[in-house]
Amino acid sequence: MTHRDRMGTGPCGAVLAAAWWGVASLLPPFLRLNLRRRLTRGRETSDSVPQRRGIASRASRPPGPLIWLHAASVGESVALLPVISQLLAISPTHTILVTTGTVTGAGIMQARLPGLHGHERVIQQFAPLDVPRWVARFLDFWRPDVAALVESELWPNLIASCRSRHIPLALLNGRLSDRSLTRWGMARCLLARMLSAFSWVMARSPEDAQRLRLGGAARIDLVADLKEAAPALPYDPSALDEIHHHLAGRPVWVAASTHRGEEAGILAASHLVRHTVPDALTIIIPRHPERGTEIETLAGHPLPRRAEGQFPTDHDAVWICDTLGETGLFYALGAPVLMGNSLPGCAGGGHNPAEPAHAGCTIASGPQTGNFRQAYARMGTRVHYVRTAQDIAQWVIAHMGQRGSDNTVPTVASPSDPDIARQVAAAIAAMAGR
Repeated sequence: MTHRDRMGTGPCGAVLAAAWWGVASLLPPFLRLNLRRRLTRGRETSDSVPQRRGIASRASRPPGPLIWLHAASVGESVALLPVISQLLAISPTHTILVTTGTVTGAGIMQARLPGLHGHERVIQQFAPLDVPRWVARFLDFWRPDVAALVESELWPNLIASCRSRHIPLALLNGRLSDRSLTRWGMARCLLARMLSAFSWVMARSPEDAQRLRLGGAARIDLVADLKEAAPALPYDPSALDEIHHHLAGRPVWVAASTHRGEEAGILAASHLVRHTVPDALTIIIPRHPERGTEIETLAGHPLPRRAEGQFPTDHDAVWICDTLGETGLFYALGAPVLMGNSLPGCAGGGHNPAEPAHAGCTIASGPQTGNFRQAYARMGTRVHYVRTAQDIAQWVIAHMGQRGSDNTVPTVASPSDPDIARQVAAAIAAMAGR
């Protein structure tokens, strides 16, 4: 790869970008079928399907300047909320368009945006798939003055289309793992072409900053983690009172943001815990709420599910809490929390330990935490690591009934959440004003 290719300006990146444009242009018939399939499985909605093809849900674009923010799913959406709040405060004449790539991410936005002052100026949509015609339809309708993408939402046609329309691009909480960088392989010049298009880059960690530079980013403007700095998750106090009433003082532990491949071990740990603590209750919160029935099937017998309005009886060992946007409610119980997407058998990568730490919960995790390596490093010995059902059961039994008051997020030499969000919002607003 030549120096120009590494900088994103060489022929290699241009050739690969053109090749992807050609391939993606042939995909619409297959993507339409896939969207219909996802709709039947609850992974798309009747609103999201046309929007994924770049078709807006409204007849016209609002007048005036418009800032576009895009987040992939739940974690990225939560991380964006403080930035949106700051933008609403410092850019009173701007409309903010927020897009997500998943139904769960959209649900978080629908639940949280009304709590922001000025939320009437926020429009929520689903992002278009990376088909040239669909991306063009989206951009030509909304005509954003600036576009900000979160973490690793790097789509060649989307970025190229913004660039050709002279729409400034910002990368927020930029993330690039060692594995991802290696996977780009011979296509590294395409990655460089995309990264070089960003006028402002925020890296999630110093390690990510280094890898983004190796990948072709021409600049790193800020190193900070919006997810790690996020405030405690909100919850409804009346709903918490209702849960306390139904639990009636039972010992509880929580398996949060679980993924396929690790719930079998969690169910086995629940069984082991009850050998020692017969009335113990395991609360399983799947990262994707639509998997509630799948987990119930895995258990082999009926389990109460919050999505069905059910509460556990004295005889139930497990409660599946398969609702959207209520994780903060269960962290507020102060029970021990096992962070999901981290145990052997699942895809791995972990989830943000700062969220239960803000609630004062004792925390455990599996070994696969690569997506939040710096956050876990900062937590240090405040996180206990487990691998097997036996490990989990021993940890739960040792900590059940103890609120982890010493487990709050440690003080570190980094900006507070408002400072980070304010810096990011100011940079985006400045780009919109160019």
